Amino acid sequence: MNEYILAIESSCDDTSAAVLRGTTVLSNIIANQEVHRQYGGVVPELASRAHQQNIIPVVDAALKHANITKKELSAIAFTRGPGLLGSLLVGSSFSKAFALSMNIPLIEVNHTNGHIMALFAQEEGEISKVPEFPFLCLAVSGGHTQIIKVKDYFDLEIIGKTIDDAAGEAFDKIAKIMGLPYPGGPVIDKLAQEGNPKAFSFSRAHLPGYNYSFSGLKTSFLYFLRDKLKEDADFIEKNKSDLCASIQREIIDTLMDKLVKASKETGIRQVAIAGGVSANSALKKAMYDAEKKYKWDIFIPKFKFCTDNAAMIGIAGYFKYKNGDYATQDLTPYARTTTQK
Repeated sequence: MNEYILAIESSCDDTSAAVLRGTTVLSNIIANQEVHRQYGGVVPELASRAHQQNIIPVVDAALKHANITKKELSAIAFTRGPGLLGSLLVGSSFSKAFALSMNIPLIEVNHTNGHIMALFAQEEGEISKVPEFPFLCLAVSGGHTQIIKVKDYFDLEIIGKTIDDAAGEAFDKIAKIMGLPYPGGPVIDKLAQEGNPKAFSFSRAHLPGYNYSFSGLKTSFLYFLRDKLKEDADFIEKNKSDLCASIQREIIDTLMDKLVKASKETGIRQVAIAGGVSANSALKKAMYDAEKKYKWDIFIPKFKFCTDNAAMIGIAGYFKYKNGDYATQDLTPYARTTTQK
């Protein structure tokens, strides 16, 4: 029997719908919101309005691309949180109404858990290698930076996390300081490929255990530029690529140092990355280098499954569906959480 899951992701500024047969992704449609670029960051009210406009066309496109009808669906999964509350309300309200009208199960998914589940995505005609439990996952995005010991699909232990900014947030804030367009992470990554990663150095936090801190690095970068711009008003433009390469090296080295430490101390050599920043070319190279140096078995999602997308929500939804772990109509979305659902 084919079990089709419709998945909805609306935690931030991308409206996404996907259809999955088990863990095989049949469609994964994403509507981006370009309106936020002019503001240098996501405007929550504009995001929620755009989700209202996009969600029905996106779902319709996902069903058509998967070549199925809504009557063939077994369940609907959606992102309950964390994220922007207004955006989450659009996705959750649509999903609850859809499940009720079709008389199918409703499944809630934690956004971070969804990013980790992207590691299990399959596509038609392909068999992708997936991690075995337990494995370590560095979940790193604009909203999260965590080292997670993944014991089972929904048995996750956070052993390290940022105490302030997430790594992706640090990329975006640093890009804004430099006057680069939003979202800044991909822009820094592109410019860094033409620069010298050792051109400049900045102060990094050194915390005990596996926790991270990026606010001090951001402040160090800000003060460095402030002093240099006093000497030369064109300093950023003249050194843009080297600045990007240097700050990217600092962020990636910080991420990898703790991940290596966690692997050594837990004895786990199956290591993965997930989340938006896992698309960063320097982080992927660092993972491949670590695979050789530390004899790791590494797992990196395909680029299309790194950033926010509904396919990852559908995979988590499928495993919950198999367990009969359904949600009720009275649930509400949450903006923040300290546990994985």
